[in-house]
Amino acid sequence: MTTEGFELGLDSFGEVATDGGRLLSDAETVRLLVDEARLAESVGLDVFSVGEHYREGHNDSATPVLLAAIATATERIRLGTSVTVLSTNDPVRLYHEFSTLDAVSNGRAQIVLGRASATESFPLFGYDLADYERLFEEKLDLFVRLQQDEPVTWSGTVRSPLVRQRLHPRMRPGGIPTWIGVGGSPNSVIRAARYGLPLMLAIIGGRPQRFAGHVDLYHRALEQFGHPVQPIGQHSLGLVADTDEEAVETWWRYWQPVVTALAEERGFYKPDRRRYQAEIDQGALFVGSPETVAQKIATVARDLRLNRFDLKYDIMHLPREARARTIELLGSEVAPRVRELLAKESAHV
Repeated sequence: MTTEGFELGLDSFGEVATDGGRLLSDAETVRLLVDEARLAESVGLDVFSVGEHYREGHNDSATPVLLAAIATATERIRLGTSVTVLSTNDPVRLYHEFSTLDAVSNGRAQIVLGRASATESFPLFGYDLADYERLFEEKLDLFVRLQQDEPVTWSGTVRSPLVRQRLHPRMRPGGIPTWIGVGGSPNSVIRAARYGLPLMLAIIGGRPQRFAGHVDLYHRALEQFGHPVQPIGQHSLGLVADTDEEAVETWWRYWQPVVTALAEERGFYKPDRRRYQAEIDQGALFVGSPETVAQKIATVARDLRLNRFDLKYDIMHLPREARARTIELLGSEVAPRVRELLAKESAHV
């Protein structure tokens, strides 16, 4: 972990917002994301990322299109994905989309590739969940090859082969930053290390420090595969408000129904205030005032040797003013405070 280059960013899943109690339309929410990315840049945040989902209330299904719109509205902030479901995307089409985004944004594109925790895209695009692992492994190999080789000759079992194929527009030399998103699988950690790619830890529940073993595994595997040290990032949920009480009450109001619905769907515990507070105090919810959130990010960054932290700031029906305040405070108060705390810790090492 380096303190000087420590990055803070935002993740969105395109979740529908409210304005004065009125539910925004899908189109209004898409346009809101462009405005929020512009705001994120104005307060000095480093990265704005958008996910890929196909559920009711999410409007991030055409991520490269949305990021291209954001690219024309911004100048500096880097643009990426919270997750791109590589298993149900075609690597050639994905290459074209992100090489075009990188050109439009003047070299600001990046991507986080994942296998998918939500599986709606498999039936939607005609893929079999039984091929979950094979799809990701082969498509990752091809996507990396497309960025590094020219021309590309490749064959596998999940798509037609390529023979001395050149793609245009061409990405910058070496391709764009390509992270591997990991939700807990050690095999995914080793896969990221095998390709020498940065690691993004999706930590949405429980103590983040339980991923310390994954970080150790990643560093050992990078060394064994002969790759240099790569960045490690964390993606977690949360909200920043002017006071701890405001943040805790606001997030609970909108987080509780979302997690209750997921609990019924996936069979885990329903949220209650005790568990909720535990997630804020020791777990993976970054909810509170700027000082509270900054202290927690700095602690986790030190413990997991992070180079980057992304806050997933939108949740279903959260008022747009609460979303905007989170962005403003994360950039203007949390980010400089995190860097100050990390710098102090480094000075005493």
